[in-house]
Amino acid sequence: MKTVFSVMLLSILVVFNTQRAQAGANDGRLDIYWVDVEGGAATLIVTPQGESILIDTGNPGIRDPQRIFNVVTREARLTKIDHLITTHYHRDHYGGASQLSKMISLGTVWDNGKFEGMPDDPGEDYFTFKAEARRVINPGAELPLKQTAKDARNRQTPLSFTCLGTRKKFIPASRGAKVNKAICQDSRAKDRDGSDNANSVAMLLEFGEFRFYDGGDITWNQEAKLICPINLIGRVDVYQVTHHGLDSSNNPLVLRSVLPTVTVMNNGVTKGCAPEVFATLTSIPSIKAMYQVHKNMRPDGQVNNAPDEFIANRKADACEANFIKLSVAPNGKSYEVMILANEHRATYSTVKK
Repeated sequence: MKTVFSVMLLSILVVFNTQRAQAGANDGRLDIYWVDVEGGAATLIVTPQGESILIDTGNPGIRDPQRIFNVVTREARLTKIDHLITTHYHRDHYGGASQLSKMISLGTVWDNGKFEGMPDDPGEDYFTFKAEARRVINPGAELPLKQTAKDARNRQTPLSFTCLGTRKKFIPASRGAKVNKAICQDSRAKDRDGSDNANSVAMLLEFGEFRFYDGGDITWNQEAKLICPINLIGRVDVYQVTHHGLDSSNNPLVLRSVLPTVTVMNNGVTKGCAPEVFATLTSIPSIKAMYQVHKNMRPDGQVNNAPDEFIANRKADACEANFIKLSVAPNGKSYEVMILANEHRATYSTVKK
């Protein structure tokens, strides 16, 4: 009798765990995770069909790839990364790729390849790590993602992921687009950034009415080309604060044009959250919440932070590697932002564009 009961209990647990493991792929939601790679970048997107897009892989070594692996397998419950996008060739963005490829299967790698005038070379280890395919990404390229299934009323929430620009080249403006005159008249340039930051991939994720922008570390002068004379991004709901919140990026023209509701900064304890950037973010009336992966504790004393409830990691030492998660409703009309470790949850409505 005891054996029979044990078998029944085991069967129930298997069914429960199977349902739980499949939930992420079958709940109709679009999920985004900001993994804590301590001032680097690693943003994981999981589509309603269970496909995954990882944007950047953090720093070299085992720490960041392990943190990414944990979120991919334990939180998103995936066994493969379908698309890996490297925004540019700086160690805090490509550094974990080779080690990660030894831990989990990688599908297609999208990056800038090797190009003329490439200012920073990631080396052969990066260009030869194991992946199913490699593709050079270009402005206008769309990832081949599976669309969501139609509901009982034959409705479908369209999904797309588009490269808006890379290697200092951008998509053409749509026919009849209005000139962004009022905002562009305030344009001002900054000193040229000769590093690979300027070559960063700028991306737009769309799920129904929901729109998310990630510009990697694209720099101030290049950002202006996305907005002036024509706003090539459009309005967005969520803005990943560019370049970890450094003031060589985050041109106010962009924020004033895209008018996000929520921002997420993948900063470190002493990296990012620059005073000028914080001032820009707090000046945008559309922004209802500013999330940070880390609490800013800059040694120069120029400390600015969002309220603690919007910060995933609040300690200067003994980092807990807490992530931020965003989950978009199946119809794309609302989204919830969570810091599960701190029991924070907040729901926002998408803005009609």
